[in-house]
Amino acid sequence: MWKTPSMLPTASDRKGMIDYTFRSTSPIDPVLHSHSYYEVYYFHEGKCNYLIGDKIFVLEPGDLIIMYGMTLHCAKIDKSVEYVRSIVHFEPDILRPFLEPPFTINVLQPFQELKNHRIQLRGKDKEEAERILFFMHEQQQRQDRIGDNRMRLAFADLLYFVYERCLQPLQSRPELPSEKERTVQGIISFLEQNYAEDLNLEHLQGHMHLSRSYLAKIFKEVTGVTIFDFVYRWRINQARILFLIQPQLSVTDVGFQVGFKHLAHFSRLFKQHIGVTPEQYRKQVRQSETAESE
Repeated sequence: MWKTPSMLPTASDRKGMIDYTFRSTSPIDPVLHSHSYYEVYYFHEGKCNYLIGDKIFVLEPGDLIIMYGMTLHCAKIDKSVEYVRSIVHFEPDILRPFLEPPFTINVLQPFQELKNHRIQLRGKDKEEAERILFFMHEQQQRQDRIGDNRMRLAFADLLYFVYERCLQPLQSRPELPSEKERTVQGIISFLEQNYAEDLNLEHLQGHMHLSRSYLAKIFKEVTGVTIFDFVYRWRINQARILFLIQPQLSVTDVGFQVGFKHLAHFSRLFKQHIGVTPEQYRKQVRQSETAESE
């Protein structure tokens, strides 16, 4: 399960699909989870072993981790020490203006190619990252349009900062992934393009020209989740986006648009992943929109 309190709609969600938590100290349980959005995680202080897939990172203050989300991950902390971290969840689409001319650097490349990567920031690099994170927090606290836009611009600066420090690992990475990784990337591309269709393993087998059992096996090995777990999580996330950008749509319309045939199934999975029913989520979005317009 991958629900968190921050999955509830916020002003920044509607304006740019960025969910930012600065210097959080809230307690957590070490539950493996995954999600379909990207994440930037910064460790300020505490004692934490961070598990991502089959890797365990013993964190030190100044460690920054980028995650593309779908790999199972969790933090195992020492509860006798205060655990302080800053986390940004974001949808890749918000970066689209920065990926087009005159901005020609793909700052999402580290997420796309390195997938999950730790950067150990020390000295001036650590100071710069914390300065950007603090500025983002200051602008977020303004709760107005200017603050929201300045926060997003500062976040873009953070991604350029991350990209610059990933150049060496990107260049030293083998040019071509393994055959298994290429196959899984092909599966993911197919699923992302066809998530709203009536998908089954036979369709995937016909598209990839590989056996169903092999496709299921390597997908779980590489991503940590099953093919249909990925599809359902992707559909729920797309539903959340639709509620945020088109709150006038009914729950039934959204469920059908993202590929669910049965409203009960959609409602059950939505609550399991987001923490509230789609009806409650839509109501919260509409109430927030009304409050902002007053």
